[in-house]
Amino acid sequence: MEEVKVFPLTCAVQNYLWGKIGLDSEVAKLVVGGDPLAVIEDGKPYAELWMGSHPKGDAQIKDNRIAQTTLGQWIAHYPACLGSKVKDAFQGQLPFLFKVLSVNTALSIQAHPNKELAASLHAQFPEHYPDNNHKPEMAIALTRFQGLCGFRPVEEILAFLQLVPEFHALVGYDAAEELRCSVGDEDRTSQALKKCFSRMMSCEKKVFVDELNELVKRVSEEGAAGKDTSSSNGELLLRLHSQYPGDIGCFSIYFLNYVVLEPGQAMFLGANEPHAYIYGDCIECMACSDNTVRAGLTRKYIDVNTLCEMLNYKPAPASSKIFPCVQDPSDPCVTLYDPSVPDFTVIKIQVPASMKDYTVASVDSASILLVIEGDATATSAAAFSDLTLRRGTVLFVSANESLSLHVTSQSGMTLFRACCLL
Repeated sequence: MEEVKVFPLTCAVQNYLWGKIGLDSEVAKLVVGGDPLAVIEDGKPYAELWMGSHPKGDAQIKDNRIAQTTLGQWIAHYPACLGSKVKDAFQGQLPFLFKVLSVNTALSIQAHPNKELAASLHAQFPEHYPDNNHKPEMAIALTRFQGLCGFRPVEEILAFLQLVPEFHALVGYDAAEELRCSVGDEDRTSQALKKCFSRMMSCEKKVFVDELNELVKRVSEEGAAGKDTSSSNGELLLRLHSQYPGDIGCFSIYFLNYVVLEPGQAMFLGANEPHAYIYGDCIECMACSDNTVRAGLTRKYIDVNTLCEMLNYKPAPASSKIFPCVQDPSDPCVTLYDPSVPDFTVIKIQVPASMKDYTVASVDSASILLVIEGDATATSAAAFSDLTLRRGTVLFVSANESLSLHVTSQSGMTLFRACCLL
């Protein structure tokens, strides 16, 4: 029998503690949409849906005509499904991991190493850095999504140093003065910023906990008295402190941009970019790696020296962190999120209510397709039978295979597709 090249997947769910609880979670809603028999527990967090072949969450194949049970096994048997360019460039592996995240409490402040640093960290500390790959990633908001990303413009950091004495105390007079005097000279600013951030991150625990308690007390009292606490970034400070009391990461809000993405907006996190997700639901796509260097808002291993050495100390405004997506000139339904790395591209497909038939075009790469909204019957020469698509359906589509959708929902459809366009 000829091989089936398009098939549905059951994907791994990660119940990390920071996830949204029960059916408040977009992840949980998609799981139930895709499989009405799935059981969602009320008090349990549903943080991430992993769509791919990563060994920590290899998707199960939902087609009893296929002998292999997981996507990773199937790709190992039929590497041609990746597309010839992708197969050669990525040694027969699916180069990306596609995810949905539902964030209730902040994730750790972190950065991901470039390939060279990843290889060196993995060789030295394999227990903390499990592979030798880089991990660029893209987050696309499904609901209003809040995060920290990249260093703020120097003027903003200097203003906080002036207005938040507890923050100034951790950075120290010398480093703060050096930053103030560096304005206008890019190289000096980067060095001074590195010194300021490293000073704060290397503070003794007792010192920063005392300053943090002092700051939280002051901001709480000012808020209770009806004063505006925005000059101390008060609202965000209290929120993060309630989630991670006594954590040095609470002070990072004075260094890093607070970025809010509206649904459909994206941010791209290249190597060495400091970031933390704070709240909301998003689609995420990344190179297939698990390497993370953490710096706060976490109970996990913190590698302060590596982090302070590796970061990109280029200040830029929050608006510059929003990644520009592009309309496909040949298909008005398609929006491309195509970052500067070869590992992945994300495609948003929005089929309007007026359109009842739509073809998901073939690309020269394996792809994973997720239905966010809407219902359809899909036919493909490579599926050998009709497929029912509804909210939460995840399909694997081999390279160079197209899919014809007959849309049955009244309001059209929204799908996201991850692939590798070399």
